[in-house]
Amino acid sequence: MEERIRAAWQGRISGCLLGKPLEMLSMREGFDSLQKYLKEAKSLPLRDYVNYVENSNIRGVALQCCKNRISKAEIDDDITYTVLALMMLEEYGLDLTTDDVARSWINMLPAGATFTAEREAYITILENMNFSYQFGGERDFDLNIASDNKFNDWIGAQIRIDMYGWTLPGKPDEAAQLARTDAKLSHRGCAVECSAFIAALAATIPSVDGRKKAVAEALKLIDKNSSAFDAVQIGIKNTNKEINDILKKYKSMSPVHSLNNLAVVIWAFLSFSESFDQAVGEAVAAGWDTDCNGATVGGLIGLADCNVPEKWHSPWNGKVNTAIAGLGELRLEDLVQRTIRVTEKFHN
Repeated sequence: MEERIRAAWQGRISGCLLGKPLEMLSMREGFDSLQKYLKEAKSLPLRDYVNYVENSNIRGVALQCCKNRISKAEIDDDITYTVLALMMLEEYGLDLTTDDVARSWINMLPAGATFTAEREAYITILENMNFSYQFGGERDFDLNIASDNKFNDWIGAQIRIDMYGWTLPGKPDEAAQLARTDAKLSHRGCAVECSAFIAALAATIPSVDGRKKAVAEALKLIDKNSSAFDAVQIGIKNTNKEINDILKKYKSMSPVHSLNNLAVVIWAFLSFSESFDQAVGEAVAAGWDTDCNGATVGGLIGLADCNVPEKWHSPWNGKVNTAIAGLGELRLEDLVQRTIRVTEKFHN
């Protein structure tokens, strides 16, 4: 178990760092511009961290996620929410409620660390809560209004929930329910089911033989009438094929929607079972939400293979930074051991 959890953390963080420099370029200019940049940077095929060449879309901490510039895992919401989920499980365990998630955001997440649906939900909670709510007082408003926002089918919830699967191996139904508990604070419909699927898949991987079987078993735990179910099937259908059909299917969709990115995750997870490098590289090179997909695929493959090549995790030296208030720099090994303790608690 320890080896698997460590690889999940290494894979998720490394995949996130791989995709981070390309995120804005992909979102703002699209697939063709992304491919042009990767070719110019001599980073095609993408099998290692991205070489940097000057581009206005790559700036700030994203610059520090390019090859030969990495010294730590820079702050990114994909990792911030994974650490926050661990902290919530340490405090609330399997009794975690959506109110607990809301209070954790208000107490531990700076507003500037939230985006799209999360920021809209954050603002709504602040506007409607009384002073005592954040400290455990009774809620006197309908929490469902927080998810009534124009971004509630985007990817935000899907990047928050890996930890629920990691800590409940062999218990995918419980993992899926925890993911829904978290996701529904800010999201609705297909985005909630996408989140439930990823958590269920992470919980299923250690207990079945093979990736295809894990995907099939996790798929049983989400609403068959949801477009999330269809997105997973599209990923399955395109296994070992070029990405073109998935790009065409979702060409008019926001690059940060939950569905198109879920299809890419499943496609990469199933298509490149022989190589971590290929799987995360192709997931990121496919475009859309590059850091989110790199992180999700990296974590899932870490769970499946229990191994992430050293070239991916050695550059960041076990140093993990988040936006969570007051934490400072974290150590990978501490996060691994804390995750193991939660997992053991859930299985006693």
